[in-house]
Amino acid sequence: MRLQVYLSHAGVASRRAAEDIISQGRVSVNGVIISAQGSKVNEGDVVLLDGKPLQLENRKLYFAMNKPPGFICSSSDPQGRPLALSLIPSHITERLYSVGRLDFLSCGLIFFTNDGSFASRLGHPSSALEKEYIVEATGIISDDVIKAFNDGITVEDVFYKAKLAERTGRKSLRIILIEGKNREIRRVFSHFHLHPCLLRRVRIGSVNLGSLEEGNCRTLTDNELSNLNHTEFTEKYGGHGEKKKV
Repeated sequence: MRLQVYLSHAGVASRRAAEDIISQGRVSVNGVIISAQGSKVNEGDVVLLDGKPLQLENRKLYFAMNKPPGFICSSSDPQGRPLALSLIPSHITERLYSVGRLDFLSCGLIFFTNDGSFASRLGHPSSALEKEYIVEATGIISDDVIKAFNDGITVEDVFYKAKLAERTGRKSLRIILIEGKNREIRRVFSHFHLHPCLLRRVRIGSVNLGSLEEGNCRTLTDNELSNLNHTEFTEKYGGHGEKKKV
């Protein structure tokens, strides 16, 4: 088994993130630090991450969380900010990590898992996975902002474009993103001298935030997992635009 796959199956991170961990020289196999990609792990090998032993996890877990603002989606934080992982029930002993991120001030739906293949598949841009947000601003949102989101806009050499942006109030929008570049909504708002006072993700693919209370989490249902793994879930559950193949 490739080392990055082993790390993924041990619940450390997605395969892509595991490659970065290996490159940082944080992993050893049988006492030898491994920093090159493509190394293999055989049955009986001793694999350590930061000096701590790893083992494959047989149970795969999938959680949907309503992350409150003021929590960070990382396994640790040098600034000591609260971790979203701390909201996972204490009886869960498996090492979990987030599928994608919500920034510190944003809230709403995010997934946590120990299934690296699942995380990699959903996190890859080719999945065309829809993410829906409700955004409220401190000031009135002009029609120019909506047009920019729908037509596309370049801010500091980065191109941003929503699949759909529509007005829900004088100071609020509903926005659907596909690619979901880092801090996309906040950067476009800032370009128009606006500040989101609320940025809540309410849907990922076919999974809705629904009535899940802030700070709580639940397991994804078999039906939700099946839909997320379906190759045509964006057409079936997105309801906007052309059919997309994964």
